[in-house]
Amino acid sequence: MLVQINDFKSHLAKYVRQAQSGETIELTSHRKVVARITGVPETSQKGLAKLLASGAASWQGGKPAGANLKLKSHGTPVSTLVLKDRE
Repeated sequence: MLVQINDFKSHLAKYVRQAQSGETIELTSHRKVVARITGVPETSQKGLAKLLASGAASWQGGKPAGANLKLKSHGTPVSTLVLKDRE
């Protein structure tokens, strides 16, 4: 839906409700689209939060255990690369 900026300012609450319901509002200035307003979808539990809520996973507040990741030092350090890039 195309809406002039002045009209948007005058009826802000109306257009925000429409965006929340899923409609995309395009703001125009001098017949050119200058901004797009879209609603934020309702958040649903995803990923880890969903697993915790369903009981499939549990957490006692500590650091995660399991993956023994060991970094190997070889090659040029990133700090050296950054310093060279700044020259």
